[in-house]
Amino acid sequence: MQSKLLVALFAALALTACQKAEEAAAPAVEQAQDAAGAAADAAGATVDSAATAVGAAADATGDAAAAVGDAAAGAASAVGDTAAGAVAGAADATATGAAAVKDAANATKDAVKK
Repeated sequence: MQSKLLVALFAALALTACQKAEEAAAPAVEQAQDAAGAAADAAGATVDSAATAVGAAADATGDAAAAVGDAAAGAASAVGDTAAGAVAGAADATATGAAAVKDAANATKDAVKK
């Protein structure tokens, strides 16, 4: 009889201790959740900024490649040089690549926002 009473008393004490531990941990858990949410928001903003920067760099690269292509095309028509035509083709390929990088950056930005 006494052993059953001791077991019941021990179980009641253990339950009370668990409840007290849960109550004590609740503010820390809430703070951790808030911190995780803030970290996720900051990471999303960082990825968004990086994607925007990559898009701007791709635009600038595309503009520069187009300018080189135009200059090379002008030189090719003025001089009739095949090398200038090759440079114009390379510049066009660079512009196409820059557009693809920009598209990939935008797709990454959109995926991270989801």
